[in-house]
Formats: sequence, C-alpha cells, structure tokens
Amino acid sequence: MALKALYTVLTPLSFSSPHHLSLFNPKLPQLGAKPSLIICEFSKSQAQAYRKLPVSDVHFKDYGPSESEGTGAAAPTPGERHLEHQRSVEAAKLVLKENKKEKKKQKKEKLMMKASLAVAACYGCGAPLQTSDVDAPGYVDLKTYELKKKHHQLKTILCGRCRLLSHGKMITAVGGHGGYSGGKQFITAEELREKLSHLRHQRALIVKLVDIVDFNGSFLTRVRDLAGANPIILVVTKIDLLPRDTDLNCVGDWVVEATTKRKLNVLSAHLTSSKSLVGITGVVSEIQKEKKGRDVYILGSANVGKSAFINALLKTMALKDPVAAAAQKYKPIQSAVPGTTLGPIEINAFLGDGKLYDTPGVHLHHRQTAVVHSEDLSCLAPQSRLRGRSFLNSQILLDNVAAENSKVNGLNGFSIFWGGLVRIDVLKVLPETCLTFFGPKSLQIHIVPTEKADEFYQGFALLSQKEVGVLLTPPSERVKAENWKGLESERNLQIKFEDVERPACDIAISGLGWFTVEPVSRSLKISESISAESSGELHLTVHVPKPVEIFVRPPLPVGKFGAEWYQYRELTEKEEETRPKWYF
Repeated sequence: MALKALYTVLTPLSFSSPHHLSLFNPKLPQLGAKPSLIICEFSKSQAQAYRKLPVSDVHFKDYGPSESEGTGAAAPTPGERHLEHQRSVEAAKLVLKENKKEKKKQKKEKLMMKASLAVAACYGCGAPLQTSDVDAPGYVDLKTYELKKKHHQLKTILCGRCRLLSHGKMITAVGGHGGYSGGKQFITAEELREKLSHLRHQRALIVKLVDIVDFNGSFLTRVRDLAGANPIILVVTKIDLLPRDTDLNCVGDWVVEATTKRKLNVLSAHLTSSKSLVGITGVVSEIQKEKKGRDVYILGSANVGKSAFINALLKTMALKDPVAAAAQKYKPIQSAVPGTTLGPIEINAFLGDGKLYDTPGVHLHHRQTAVVHSEDLSCLAPQSRLRGRSFLNSQILLDNVAAENSKVNGLNGFSIFWGGLVRIDVLKVLPETCLTFFGPKSLQIHIVPTEKADEFYQGFALLSQKEVGVLLTPPSERVKAENWKGLESERNLQIKFEDVERPACDIAISGLGWFTVEPVSRSLKISESISAESSGELHLTVHVPKPVEIFVRPPLPVGKFGAEWYQYRELTEKEEETRPKWYF
C-alpha cells in the first residue's frame, strides 16, 4: 500500500464566509460544540496537487462522532468508515517504521564504539584482553587476568606486546605494514579505519595531528570521511625537529595556507612539541574552550605521535586538573611502530562531561613505513633536530668515479640516492642549482653518474655485490634486500621558477622527509656574481617504491634564511575573519 500523507484538523473552525469551504457534510460544526477529528487523506502526488488548490476546492472528510456523512445509498457505512480509518493508521505506522530504520542506521556505528569499550582492553594499545594466543596483542597470563578481574582491576592491565614495545621491540600487528617478521597478522588497516567510522555520525571535537617532517604524507586528505562535520583543532607535532633559527611565524603561516586549501572545518592550528611541551598549553586552552561537553578524539595517521601528544597533554593538564593527574598513571604506550594503538582507548581526563579518546592510527599505503621491514622502521623516524644536507657542483662527492671527472656542469647528468628508498635523476637544471635534503640522518646520500645508476643500485659494483642493502639502506642486510622489489615507481617533474632569489619548491617523499630545489645556491649568491636566467624550468625524475607518493609543494621556510625569502600573502577582509588562527 502506498504511503499517504496525513493531515489532521481539529474543529470547531471559524470562517468569515462558510461557503468558501466545501465539505462532504453541508453543516458546519457550531462554535462551542464538542471538537471532532478531521483527517485529510492524500497520496504523495495528490498532496502536491492539493497544495496548489484554493481553500474552496479542498474537501475534508469528517470522522467526528457528532456529524453524519450524508444520507442515502451512497453514504459510507460505519464499517467502511472504520476500514478507512484503519488504513490511515497503517499508513502512519509505515512512516514511523521508516523513520525508525533511519535512526537505527545512524546509531549502529555509534554502538560499535560502545561495544568495543564494554570489553576489557589493554590500557596501552586498546586491544581486547585475551589469554589464549601468546603472540597476539592483548595477551595476559590467565592467573593475572583472573586476579585482576576478581578485584575489578582489568583497566589496569598492560598486555605482553605493549611490555615489549615499551622496551624498544619493533613488533607490528597490522597486515601489510612493517613486514611483521613472524608472518602472522592480527588486524588489517581497513579494520582499524572501520573502528573510526562512527565519528562522522557522532557529536565530537576532533584534535587532528600532523607531523611537520611529513606534513603532506601524514595530513589525511580524506579526513572529512572520518570526522564528518565535526570541528577540528589542527595540531602540528615535532616542531622541535625543525632546523635551528627557524622562524615559527613563517612556518605557522605556511601551515595555515596549506590547510585552508583543503577547505576543512578547522578552528585553529597549533605548532607543538610533545617532547619539550611547546605549544601544548595553547591546545589545552582551545580544547576547554571548544569542548562544550563533547567527547574529544585524537585523530591522525599511524606513527604521527598521538600517544606522545596525549601524554604531554595529560602532563600539562595535571597541573590544574586532579582528574588528569590521576589519568597519567595509565597512559597509552609510545612506540616507533606504526599500529601501536589497535583500539580506542578511553581516558577520563576532564572534570566535566566528555571523555578523551586515543584512537588507532590511520594506516596509509603511500608512506615509506608501509614498504620497509619492521626492523628498519626506526631509521625513518628522526631522533634529533634536522640539518639540511646540500648538494651542488662544488660539493659533489662521486662514488666509484675518477677524480678527473669531478668537474661537470653542476648536477646535470647525475643521480642522487637517498638511502635505498629514493633516487633522483637530474636531467636539466642550472649549473648553480642546489638540492637540500631534510630527513633522518641515518639515511646516507650517494651521488653517481646517471649512466651508472642502474648498475650501482641493481648490478655489481667494485665490491661485486648489490649496493642495495649494503651501502644503500634501508633495506638493511642482504637477506632482507633479497625480497626488496626496488624503486618501481617514477615521476617526471618539470619545475617552473620565476625568481632565483628563493627556492622553487619542495619535493616531499611520503613517510620520509623532503628536499628543497633552489635554482641558485645561497652560498653562490653571496660569493659569486651569478648570471643565471631570471626564470626557467628544471627537469628531475624521482624514483620511489611503487606505493609511495611524491608531493610537489611550496617550499617550507626553515632555517635562518627561511624568513628572508618567505612571502606572506595579502588577505582580504573576509579571509582575515574566516582564516584559522595559528599558535605556538
């Protein structure tokens, strides 16, 4: 039966001219009489047509007990009136049923979070506690589990895997990420992402973390699919790793410019360091201001520093909040392994309403962490402040090339290997072009002529062995390098520039770092008179493992010279009002 729209009107009705309203009953109810229920029955198409009719053309059926519905053979019997009434009730029930289905669908994903929290989980990683599989996350000795359960202390248990992670062991548990050496995966990246799907239907405040060393790779371009319309506080982590003398005013403006282009509901941006607690107080103030009784979710890509940020957040809040001080006793585990957190971790960190949640990291297949072996993951995480390593004509160090060949036309015709993970072929640049690398110090950089690059990487060099896994690491050790698929993906870049006084761009390697392309080296600008073109184009080819993504972006203003060439964009009045503010 098709759904019908039901319209109800209570009598008595007052009309200045009764003849403007045509009823099946010619007698209008008298004022002061007992009210009766009038039901108008329309199908969807009829309802639309009747809306366009004048009032005089609309007919009402009156089911009131005080009025009859005509006389003669055509008059409806009481049974027919009852049947028609029943049909109207059934139609109303169908409408209500459809509405209930919609509400159940919206609540389904919210219940997933509550169900996962109802199961006792490890406070370090969020994995459900279990006593059967020793190697799996969440494992607890049976005696310990029963004792803690007896005393209602299951929330104080740290699983065996977390204990190993806290001692520096590199144990992954997410399939396809980190090359788990045991050959056994316990959860997939898709399952971890599914645990966050309820957020877009929930009223929450999202604190989204981005790693400044891997800004593009860790930004989560599809964050709207997870956060929905919820407001976002953007937290940029690890700013203590930026080169010395970096002007954070320039960096903050650069971050806001990059964020504004993505058109997200960002309230503000904060430059922070979980290690030195720089900027954490500003984040606490912003959370307290915008929380408004909502739950707060820490969201970010895998290994972006969520657990370290939460620890810094609790440490800062504990100075004034006794609840946060108590929560410090059971903090999430910090580890360099992507996928340390395997389930949502509820933290009672606020005096008022709302909880703080640490969430599983979103695994991204386009980062270097998704392709290297688990034991090489620590090589990708910078442990100290970055220092740019620059390469230009006067500083070329050739591997296995005679000294008489060192005088060449700049970097043209050379290939630069960044560990065993990146290869840059320099096809066409100015003789004074400089490439400056910012990334982990553990990755060595080697330069060879492009014509010998394949032989150097894949063939047999002077040592009669593959350089990958020996000189070019990661991957480390020849045993692990045997399963290495190599640099299967390449991207040809044509970089246009208009001003030799400033860098042309940054080329960011997802999950690793970036290198800056300067048409003319700053050292040459100072010491020599450069007769370079005022504008032109540079050609490079970048080789990376197949899933890894390459980003070409405006140069990040780092180092003492960054403030000299960085240009602030002039904003309109509307942009001044709507543009997110940044703090550090």
